Amino acid sequence: MLKGKTVLLGVTGSIAAYKIAGLASMLKKQHADITVLMTQNATNFINPITFETLTGNKCLIDTFDRNFQYSVEHVALAKRADIVLIAPASANVIGKIANGIADDMLTTTVMACRCPILISPAMNTNMFLNPIVQDNLAKLRRFGYTVIEPDSGYLACGDIGAGKMPSEKTLFDWIMQTIGAEKDLAGQKILVTAGATAEKIDPVRFITNHSTGKMGCALARRAAMRGADVTLVCANMTVEPPPFVTVVKAESAEDMFNAVTSRAPKMDVIIKAAAVADYRPKTVAEEKIKKHDGGMSIELERTQDILAYLGAHKPAGQFLCGFAMETENLIENARGKLERKNLDMIAANSLRTKGAGFAGDTNVVTLLTKDETEELPMLSKDETADRILTKINTLRKG
Repeated sequence: MLKGKTVLLGVTGSIAAYKIAGLASMLKKQHADITVLMTQNATNFINPITFETLTGNKCLIDTFDRNFQYSVEHVALAKRADIVLIAPASANVIGKIANGIADDMLTTTVMACRCPILISPAMNTNMFLNPIVQDNLAKLRRFGYTVIEPDSGYLACGDIGAGKMPSEKTLFDWIMQTIGAEKDLAGQKILVTAGATAEKIDPVRFITNHSTGKMGCALARRAAMRGADVTLVCANMTVEPPPFVTVVKAESAEDMFNAVTSRAPKMDVIIKAAAVADYRPKTVAEEKIKKHDGGMSIELERTQDILAYLGAHKPAGQFLCGFAMETENLIENARGKLERKNLDMIAANSLRTKGAGFAGDTNVVTLLTKDETEELPMLSKDETADRILTKINTLRKG
């Protein structure tokens, strides 16, 4: 995802410096071109050779080191950079950058950069909460820098409190969110549903299905990365919700119905990827269906159809996309749902197709609109999500 992108990692004097080796490895797997800039103090915590081995590039420390290919290295790097992350960012370096001091390779390069710059403070709690440090961070925010709030927890010094650098995965997510995709969905409000709802039979048993939430989370993750304001309404899932989205929990079909319909009027796009339980234990039944489990008779009623409601109450300009999981007559059944529920598009897949369906990391879908049928090959769920989002965006633009 980061092929052709140049990432500069600034490492300062903090025990958390060792975490950046793992981050560099994660970025390399995404084919990023990574250069690490270290302060002299940082070399006391981790050897520059570690970063050179992981990135394949020289680790830069000395502004006047002539052993490189550019005549003015800090300017050349600044021009190439797509993003800069300073992590861990010490109080000293935060103060220097906030006040325009450029006296080493790291700060000199940052001063010449015009790309997004992320700052991840890591220090003792008392240092982090010091009004001077907080004022410097506020100043950086005013100048357009992004400050990644530190975690709270047990610190290397033995104190407990704010100042702990976030995990490598969190820092990686920030980089991906910033430069991982073109922001072609900026300004759009998108609601995605994910996971499997559960209808309680008694305190022990419930009715549900095999949905894992992977496809819905992929849609939410990629939409957010492409700049959309994303709300994820999720039921039971085997995966964690993605970062940078608003998460709303829903246990039952009624919970999901209420969560979705109350937010629907403000949304530009709604994608229902959740697998909602079709039946619940009967309260006041209009339709009676008998199911038997070990001799126990359970009388059921249908849950409310979220998509049908959304289609019937769709405001002008809103785009509504559903999913159809079928075992037979895939296109015919999916097109019937498209028309019956007043959808703009439906993504249909078959449980009988290898690589499609629940649990796996791939999917095979056919996108149907009123006038088109587009079969997608087997793709990762992230790639499938991108194809769905691109199709929606194209159709919305007319």
